[in-house]
Amino acid sequence: MNILVGYVSAGVSGTIKTNGHPRQLKFFNKLSSYIMQEDLIQPFLTVQEAMEVAANLKLGDELKFTEKQLVIEEVLNTLGLISCRNTRTECLSGGQRKRLSIALELVNNPPVIFLDEPTTGLDIVAIKQCISMLKLLARQGRTIICTIHQPTASHFQVFDQVYVLAKGQCVYQGASQQLVPFMSSVGLHCPKHYNPADYVMEMIQGEYVENVKIMSAEIQNGKLSKKLDLSVTTGENVSYSDSLKTITKICQKETVAVMPAVFTHSLMDSKDINTEYEFPTSCLQQFCILVGRLFLQQKRNRVSLGIQLFHHLFSAVLIGGIFLQIGDDAKRPFANVKFCLSVLVFFLYTHIMTPVLLFPTAVKLLKREYFNRWYGLKAYYMAITVASMPPMLCFGMIFCMVSYLLSSQPLEPSRFIWFCAASLSVGLVAEGHGIIVGSVFSVMNGSIVAPASFSPLLALAVYGMGHGEAIEGSMSFLMGLSYLRYGLTAIADSLYGHSRPSMSCLDSEFEYCHYKDPKLILRDLGMADTTTLGQIAALISFALVYRFVAYLALRYRLTSEFSNQVLNYIAKILRHK
Repeated sequence: MNILVGYVSAGVSGTIKTNGHPRQLKFFNKLSSYIMQEDLIQPFLTVQEAMEVAANLKLGDELKFTEKQLVIEEVLNTLGLISCRNTRTECLSGGQRKRLSIALELVNNPPVIFLDEPTTGLDIVAIKQCISMLKLLARQGRTIICTIHQPTASHFQVFDQVYVLAKGQCVYQGASQQLVPFMSSVGLHCPKHYNPADYVMEMIQGEYVENVKIMSAEIQNGKLSKKLDLSVTTGENVSYSDSLKTITKICQKETVAVMPAVFTHSLMDSKDINTEYEFPTSCLQQFCILVGRLFLQQKRNRVSLGIQLFHHLFSAVLIGGIFLQIGDDAKRPFANVKFCLSVLVFFLYTHIMTPVLLFPTAVKLLKREYFNRWYGLKAYYMAITVASMPPMLCFGMIFCMVSYLLSSQPLEPSRFIWFCAASLSVGLVAEGHGIIVGSVFSVMNGSIVAPASFSPLLALAVYGMGHGEAIEGSMSFLMGLSYLRYGLTAIADSLYGHSRPSMSCLDSEFEYCHYKDPKLILRDLGMADTTTLGQIAALISFALVYRFVAYLALRYRLTSEFSNQVLNYIAKILRHK
C-alpha cells in the first residue's frame, strides 16, 4: 500500500499506471488520499471543527463559507456522523473515528482513496458499516483501494475486485464471486460452509507453497483478471448494489468524483501541472488556520495547562525556598550562583523534555495530513513555533517572579526583565533542541538521547567556576559551543552586572567582605567581560540554528526514502565489520 500511494519509492522497481498511462507521482498525490491503519485524529476538537479545518485547508477559496458548510453537512450525512458533529474526537467510538478519518479526506472529493486495514480494531457491526460506506463511496465514482486480511464471507462478496498476494506473487485477481470457481479449476475445492477468503489464505500458507506456484502461474501473476459473469450474478448482489444510491456531491461542484488524466502530454508540461495543482490555500492562510487550531487545542487541554502551572509554581517555590533570601548576601555569593544554575536547569529540562515526550505523537498526525497535502511543512512548522510561545512566556514569567522574590534578588524592574529574558531565551533554545530529538527519535529513545545530548553542554557551562581568569583557551573555545554557557552567563550577569551596587555582608563578624563587589563574582566565574544583551543575542542565534536543524530533521523524517537510506547505510557498515 505504501508503494502504491508513493509513500515508499526507494528500492522499488516497476511501473504504476493510472488510466493506462505511467503515473506522475507528484500530480497523483494531489488527487488521492491515504488513510493509514491507525486512526490519527486531532484531539480536543469536535467533529464539526475538525471538518471545518479540513475544508478550509483543502478547499481554500474554491467555495464560500456557506458552501463549505453544505459540503461538511453532506459528507457527515453520507458517513453517518451527523448525530455526533458536536462530540469531541477523543470521545468517539472506534467506528466513528474510522469514519471521521475518511470524512476528513472526502471534503475535497478525491477520485482515489487508499485505506490500510480500515476494519482493524472494529467490532462486527462497525465493520459492516465501514464496508457498506466504502461501497457507497465507490458507487459515487471513486476508486477505493484497501487492504483487508480477514473479511467475513458476506463482506468478501461485496468487493468489486480482489487481488490476493502470497510470498510476493499474485495468486488471484478478479471478481470476488469468481474466486471459488478459479480455485476449483486448479484442484482446490472450497467447502460450501467455508468462507472463501479464509480458505484461500489457508491454501497459500505454510506447507502449501506449491499451491502458490500453481495459482500464480494460472493467473499469470496477476496479468489475467477473472471478470464477473453478470448473467449468473445472484439476486442478492444485485439488490445490494441497487440499494447503494449515488448521492450528488457538491464538492468541487461535481456530481461524482472524476479522475483526470494524471500524466503529461504535449499540451500540458510539468510546470503547468505544478501551477494548477498547488495547495488550494497560501502559506499564510495555512499558517493562520493551523495556529487557530493549535490555540484552540491548547485552551481545551485543561489538564495539560494545570500540570504546567503546578510544575512552574511548585518548582519556583522549591528553588526559591532552597535559596531563600540569599540574593543580596555577599557572604554566600556562590550559593546565589547555584540559584542561577538551578534556574538554568529548570528551563533547560522543562522545555527540552516536553517536545521529546509529545512531539513524536504530533509527527504521526503530521504525516497523515502532510502526505495528503492539507498544508506545507513550512506553514506547519511556523504554526507550532508561534503556538508554543504564549505558554512558555506566561508560565515562565510566573516561575521567574516567584523564584526571584523568594530568593531576594534586587528589586529593580530593569534587572528583573533582564533575568526573565535570559531565562526564557534558554527555554527557547532548549525547545528547539527537544524538537530535533523528538523529530528523529521515538519517545523511548528520545528520553535517553535528550539527556545524553545536553549533559556535555551542561558540563561546559559550569566549567571554571571559582577560577574564571585561569580558564584555558581551548576550554574557552569549547565553552563557546554550549548554549547553556551563554544562558548561565546571561542569568548571572542580569543579577550581578548592570552597575549593581555593593552587596550586604549580613551578620558578618569581620569588616572585610571579599565579594561585596559584584564584579569580583563575575570575574571569578569567568564572566567579567560579558553583557546580558550579548549573551541573549547569542542564545537567539543558537535558537535560530536549532530551529532550522529541527526543520530539516522533521522534513527528512517525513521522507521515507531518507529513513530507508540511513538504515541501509547502517546495515552495510555492520556487515563490513
